[in-house]
Amino acid sequence: MEPKEVMPPFLSVRVFEAAARLASFARAAEELGITAGAVSQHIRILEEFAGQPLFRRLGRGVELTEAGKAAFGHASAAMAEMLQAGRAMRASLRGRRISISTAPSFASKWLIPRLSKFQDRYPDVEVRMSADMGLVDFAGSDMDFAIRYGPGGYEGLHCERLMSESVVVVASPRLLEGRPPVNSPADLAGLPLIHDDSSERDPACPTWTMWFAARGARNIDAERGMRFNQSSLALEAAVAGKGLVLAKRQLALRDIAAGLLVTPLEESAPVSFAYWLVWPRGRRFEPAQIAFLEWLREQAIEGDPVADQTA
Repeated sequence: MEPKEVMPPFLSVRVFEAAARLASFARAAEELGITAGAVSQHIRILEEFAGQPLFRRLGRGVELTEAGKAAFGHASAAMAEMLQAGRAMRASLRGRRISISTAPSFASKWLIPRLSKFQDRYPDVEVRMSADMGLVDFAGSDMDFAIRYGPGGYEGLHCERLMSESVVVVASPRLLEGRPPVNSPADLAGLPLIHDDSSERDPACPTWTMWFAARGARNIDAERGMRFNQSSLALEAAVAGKGLVLAKRQLALRDIAAGLLVTPLEESAPVSFAYWLVWPRGRRFEPAQIAFLEWLREQAIEGDPVADQTA
């Protein structure tokens, strides 16, 4: 009778796959929601099982040994198969549930206000949204797709342009009450400014300093004013009358349509980044996911916040 082959401990293999993929015990710990010490312990267990080192410890990270490299491909495939097994177990549930990841500002200012229209059309479909700035680990999560603001061309993913973007000056009408009409950038000199310092900022998106300089407005302190790390917060500050902001037009449309914001200068500046629908190449969707994607495309084409509010 042949000796029974011993399986490596599954939890340790899962930790090994994350540490190898991210080249970092600390990042693997963050992704898996455990401590860095726990990651090290799982790797020790596997190295004892293998009888040899699987990683070389570097200054701020790790790299795989030859044995580790040989094991990583199999571990990665095993995790993908486990995820597929989970999807198969929940196939009927996936037919009624959508999981989407998007940036917080896009979620709060564009997507969430429109969701009631989708829910009215598909009342039995449950939408689960993760609003964060991190890249989606499609292989290690049950996320169906993501909406990302950026240059597109994300490696290994299907990328579909949802909407283009431009920048426009907006302010609360209260801020402009009792002031002379705004006919040129120089007329904004005495007004407070709001700065959108979000981490998803497009390199082509102008700062106030760039915006004034490009329009020949000199001797203006363009660095003054409040700063926010999310576009939605900068817009809320503008609605509250705290100053002018160079806003992403798609995110500001509903507030403009509602009269909460006005555009003292009608000009807008196109930017190179866009909103992209992304998901793994080759992924097959259930009818609920297909319906949501089609609805998103409709909303992007429609682009009429006034119609949204009266629907």
